[in-house]
Amino acid sequence: MRRILGILLGLLLIGGVAVVVLVREQGPHTTATKTVRGVIGSEKSDFFRDPDVVKALAAQGYTVKTETSGSWAMERLALREFDFAFPSSSEPAKEIEAAAGVQGAQETRPFYSPLVVIARAGAARVLTDNGLARTTGKNSGTLLMGPFLKAAAEDRTWQQLSGSAAHPELTGTVFVKTTDPATSNSGALFLAVASAVANGGNIVADDAAITRTAPLMHKLISVQGALEPSTDDPFRAFISGSGEPLILVYESQVASLLMQKQGAGNVADMVVLYPDTTVNTAHTFVPIGDGARELGTLLVTDPTLRALALRHGFRPQDGVPEFTAATAPHAAYLNPGLTGIRQVGTPTVKNLMALAARAKGQGDTP
Repeated sequence: MRRILGILLGLLLIGGVAVVVLVREQGPHTTATKTVRGVIGSEKSDFFRDPDVVKALAAQGYTVKTETSGSWAMERLALREFDFAFPSSSEPAKEIEAAAGVQGAQETRPFYSPLVVIARAGAARVLTDNGLARTTGKNSGTLLMGPFLKAAAEDRTWQQLSGSAAHPELTGTVFVKTTDPATSNSGALFLAVASAVANGGNIVADDAAITRTAPLMHKLISVQGALEPSTDDPFRAFISGSGEPLILVYESQVASLLMQKQGAGNVADMVVLYPDTTVNTAHTFVPIGDGARELGTLLVTDPTLRALALRHGFRPQDGVPEFTAATAPHAAYLNPGLTGIRQVGTPTVKNLMALAARAKGQGDTP
């Protein structure tokens, strides 16, 4: 009996040592993380899927799972099922806070990205020759919003523009392909800019201004046919060689494409036109649950995450020098300092959504 007990004790001791060794070997290499769920604009999907971003977040104690939505549609989701929302600008953030019951939440704005219009070289040349754009190089330039909107108001076609005959692919009404302004941030902010220009440079701030600018906004949207929920699909179509000749996207999508050398075969034919009047699109992090409260701050302050945001084409807050340095090899396409670009404010959410409804032919007849 003593012999059997001795053998059992010996086995237990050996097992105990093995457990201790296993814990000691695994412990230092294991990072405890908490899983948080967020709803984000689709333009940030590649950022959160990036293995280096996943690794950097894990090092800070986070596993982040996301799903996408148009920024202006987020408020209609079951937000209490998420730990955070990350729309593409600050305008829908207040609506999200109200819908989630977290008014006064500590928002952060980790990065931003201007809106740009990407064009085929032939389309950019025709626009420039007809005074609707100004090119500053082979692959960059400015969309002149005043002349462009005048052409839109007159229902100008590509065939009516001088020099278009050399580009048989340019047919039909001249327009910029946008997203749905009722649900998507980029489409909504394009209306904000266009309506301000059409309103004499003033923000649309009342029913009279909405009524005054609605017919032109309706032309900008109705000519497009089916509207996209996000910039992702039109951008990918353009890069693949299909799609419309003028597409509204975020600068971050272009910068990321250039820095990560994707789709190189179609980049040579791309011209990046910055609208001469624009609004800031500050991607705004809204914490909903306590679990994600510090995540927004990390995206602002963590050097690794800031560097990774740059790699995905975003401009970190107060990071113009960083963005300029990171995109220096691609200066032929980009305007890091936004030289010559006028910033305007945005209408209230109520007025902007009313304008979007009128642009889509809803509500009062445009």
